[in-house]
Amino acid sequence: MNLVIVESPAKAKTINKFLGKNYTVKPSMGHLIDLPKSQLGVDPEDGFKVKYITIRGKGKVLAELRKLAAKAEAVYLATDPDREGEAIAWHLRNEFQLDEAAPCRVVFNEITKGAIKKAFTAPRKIDSNLVDAQQARRVLDRLVGYKISPILWEKVRRGLSAGRVQSAALNILCLRQEEIDNFTPREYWTIEGNFNIDATAVKAMLSRVDGEKPVLDNEAAATAMAERVKNTAFVLSKLTSRPRQKKPKPPFITSTLQQQAGSRLNYSPRRTMAIAQQLYEGISLGKRGTTGLITYMRTDSVRVSPEIQKAARDFLIARFSPRHVPETPPVYTSRKGAQEAHEAIRPTDVTLTPEEVQPFLTPEQFALYRLIWQRFVMSQMAPARYKQQTATISGQGLEFLASELTLIFPGFLAAGDPEEKKGVNLEGLQEGSPAHLEAVVPQQHFTQPPPAYSEAMLVKEMENKGIGRPSTYAPTIETLVNRGYVEKKNSVLIPTELGITVNDLLRQFFPDIVNLDFTAAMEDKLDAVGEGELDWVQVVESFYAKFKKDLEIAREEMAEVAIEDEVSDEICQHCGRNMIIKRGRFGKFLACPGYPECKNTKPLLTKINVPCPQCGGAIVQR
Repeated sequence: MNLVIVESPAKAKTINKFLGKNYTVKPSMGHLIDLPKSQLGVDPEDGFKVKYITIRGKGKVLAELRKLAAKAEAVYLATDPDREGEAIAWHLRNEFQLDEAAPCRVVFNEITKGAIKKAFTAPRKIDSNLVDAQQARRVLDRLVGYKISPILWEKVRRGLSAGRVQSAALNILCLRQEEIDNFTPREYWTIEGNFNIDATAVKAMLSRVDGEKPVLDNEAAATAMAERVKNTAFVLSKLTSRPRQKKPKPPFITSTLQQQAGSRLNYSPRRTMAIAQQLYEGISLGKRGTTGLITYMRTDSVRVSPEIQKAARDFLIARFSPRHVPETPPVYTSRKGAQEAHEAIRPTDVTLTPEEVQPFLTPEQFALYRLIWQRFVMSQMAPARYKQQTATISGQGLEFLASELTLIFPGFLAAGDPEEKKGVNLEGLQEGSPAHLEAVVPQQHFTQPPPAYSEAMLVKEMENKGIGRPSTYAPTIETLVNRGYVEKKNSVLIPTELGITVNDLLRQFFPDIVNLDFTAAMEDKLDAVGEGELDWVQVVESFYAKFKKDLEIAREEMAEVAIEDEVSDEICQHCGRNMIIKRGRFGKFLACPGYPECKNTKPLLTKINVPCPQCGGAIVQR
């Protein structure tokens, strides 16, 4: 018997069908070994020696796997193809006392019969560099969290936390909130002219006044300019036409998938990744059997294998035409530090169209699969081609501009939603034709502050700044919300008073932790550890030397800060006090302020204005 260990039961079930009766596939249920929760688990005074223990509640699973491994002819560790998966495999190899040189590690980016069979023909040794990178990340996160959090408990409120990535993300949100709070709107006006040129209605915007860009910062200036326009004779002085093209975007990586699923489907990063996990681990397609529909969803690489590109080209030529694919397969460039052993997020079989698999998917799964399939297919297609026409309407030092963008060849757009014609109709117009002004429309505007971050926007900013990696985006946002540092309001993330207070303290006493450049540089160092270019202990040592001094100063100089509890309208039925809103491990709840005399608590329920389909009563959200 050959033993294969993966993370989840769903993954085990799918792979077991591919490998046959000579293999037993068992799930580890995620990490089995980790640092203890009750203590630091890292000794900075002894070379950052790490103390690992079996995670509470996982002992039975580990014992069963150990027993099976002892009887197996061969053990294959087929956990996820990333740092976390490599670390799980490393811990299991040590627990099973397997030979360090043994090729026990099997990796694959998709769960299809062909990919699994191929992966098992080429097992390898565990990558110690990847393990070191994960261990360095885990140790740094533990040092930051377990050293700063007690100070916040003492100075601000119990239950608070700081984190290496979490605190940098909180700072991004607080910096944006400061921009919004400090923003002063500026008034400005634009002038629209409605012209009739050779019986064609043309709307144009004032673009030049005596050769300069118009500056209209109040109503009086706009009114005066409108009068000048009314008293001017205009002609169509110039009509230009030039080709333009629009290239498709690269296939999804984790961050761009979360962004698009957020903006197009209104999915949170956590929800997006949960649904993607289901599509990756395997879906039953009736007579086709069970197979993974997408590749591994935690990736920062836009690479696509040549075999898949050829399959996509063949599919697209058959579905559309040879013109719809470029002469050579497109090559997209990943960001610096991306793990190029991975591929982009793509369908495992491009011929499995969303419509074909829809009967086997939930509505959520279908929507996400369609998004992934469409993005990948479009990424392998030719650019869309346009004709852009621009009309210049002139008279006595005034210039108006009108433009039209006409789609000539759809290219990749043929695989997506059709685009409407943009701009005004300029077809058939001739230079030198009189432009009869029919109306002049002054319009008042005000400059707008930068928008608050949605979850999708925050993920994009974290990626742009190099904060975190694909596996950390979703849990980071969830932690910020659960800690009460930010609130979701109208689909955007707003720092709370507590979050702003904690961020201010971290800026003052732990500037490196919230400094975006420092955090990004640390991520680069951890990537270098994964490539075998840096020693993980030296990376941690260089960080801890200054961090230790910051801790000493914070313990001595950080003043206590009082954060008032939010009072609710709910009355305690035991003592009659207004209950207050508290936060626990699972979010907000109501507690009596009379504690410890009155220990009454209640769940915090929010009405969402949706009637219950069963009884018609108001549905509440916990």
